[in-house]
Amino acid sequence: MAGIRRSGVLMHISSLPGRFGCGDLGEGARVFARFLSGAGFSLWQTLPLSPTDPALGDSPYSSPSAFAGNYLFVSPELLREEGLISREEEEKFKTASERRADFGRASSCRKELLRAAWENFREARGRFAEMRADFERFLSEEDFWLADYALFRVLKEENCGRCWARWPRGFAFRDAAALGEFARRRGGEILFVKFAQFLFYRQLSALSDCCARLGVTLFGDMPIYVAWDSADVWANRELFDLNEDGTLRGKAGVPPDYFSKTGQLWGNPLYNWDAMKRDGFRWWRARMSHTLKHCGAVRIDHFRGLCAYWEVPADEETAARGSWRPALGREMLSALRGDVGAAELPLVAEDLGVITDDVRALMEDFALPGMKVLMFAFGGGADNPYLPHNLPRRSVVYTGTHDNDTVRGWWKEGASEAEKKNFTAYTGAEITEENAARAMARMALSSTADTAVIPMQDILGLGSECRMNTPSLKNGSWRWRLLPGELDEAAEIGRLYREMNAIYGRCE
Repeated sequence: MAGIRRSGVLMHISSLPGRFGCGDLGEGARVFARFLSGAGFSLWQTLPLSPTDPALGDSPYSSPSAFAGNYLFVSPELLREEGLISREEEEKFKTASERRADFGRASSCRKELLRAAWENFREARGRFAEMRADFERFLSEEDFWLADYALFRVLKEENCGRCWARWPRGFAFRDAAALGEFARRRGGEILFVKFAQFLFYRQLSALSDCCARLGVTLFGDMPIYVAWDSADVWANRELFDLNEDGTLRGKAGVPPDYFSKTGQLWGNPLYNWDAMKRDGFRWWRARMSHTLKHCGAVRIDHFRGLCAYWEVPADEETAARGSWRPALGREMLSALRGDVGAAELPLVAEDLGVITDDVRALMEDFALPGMKVLMFAFGGGADNPYLPHNLPRRSVVYTGTHDNDTVRGWWKEGASEAEKKNFTAYTGAEITEENAARAMARMALSSTADTAVIPMQDILGLGSECRMNTPSLKNGSWRWRLLPGELDEAAEIGRLYREMNAIYGRCE
């Protein structure tokens, strides 16, 4: 990521327009990739592409698997083009594309269409000979995670959705005889889960190839922790800090700070770093290798947790009473670097918030760029580290992230009068609600940072109603979408950004 001036846009797959409840990996994604290329952008940053849980608000940062893909992103149009479903089956689920994603409708649509695709695939054996060979290859190459994930999914269904730690003991603690008998009894369903994953990664690979032909690189996102109720923890209990019965010994979070008197209690299981070291960080290395198959760069969320993590006792209801524990991130990153075979890892460290010297040293030793958010730049003087002229070259500058308001919303509701005054003075122009996003995007592109990323909402100058996530909001986040034709109407915006990317040396 360092050394080359480039730029990108942050937009999740679910935010693409389409007529099946949420965005997917089909034609809408290709249209967006063409927009990026035409506008001079060479990076498309997404949020994590893993499955989500409606009980957890459909957050892409809370998933039952660190390896599986979200079946909601499988494109019905591409299924029809490959002959896996009929036009009538596809048309049955088409509705008007709206500003807010409807994950419930998207789920029911995909479940039925994936089931139809599976039945057609099994029945028309000769017609899908080449795809069948691809499927067999996928099963072999991805077995290291796919077998456990598919078994986990069907076991969870068998146990009425309960957490794995509350399953019958033979299932919860992976008794070979119990699991073998179950796999024989539910083998068809287990294979169907694997087929759905095959289709997801088949479509993701095709999108990645399409982006590459356009000069656009997919930029992924990796949450540092995984969910307790996940295939990863169930299949690798020894790698996590658990009690003998599988319950949590401690929980992840961050301590109290200026923004929260009780801190943030995330509830994820913590890693058993000593066990991970003993097996050469196998799970982390597999996870990274898996992600880099389709993404040219990856952001690691809460990077400081690789240096030291905040451990909260399992019986605490807030993160106020915890303690710092050392992590083995340095050893793990060394192992990753050996796998990549390059001096620099294609990683970006999410280093927002209170960052200590040991974290800075870890980033420096591995030449990892950090994140700089321009919304934080105007609350002080000329020495504010987020101001464009103070940014290190090895950094990724954002107008805002998925957790921030849009720039237009920030200007209207969130910015103080002092911040507005400083922002206006810095630009040397008259700033209004209408042009604040464009002015800040120009700052990002003209900055000294090697990489600049702008959320799509700020490209279009949209308001607070279009923000992606409000961290304190339990439900209702992650649902913003582009409207159909919005990119066509933004052709003039694309030409403007092409000019800016060229002027500031970000067109490759």
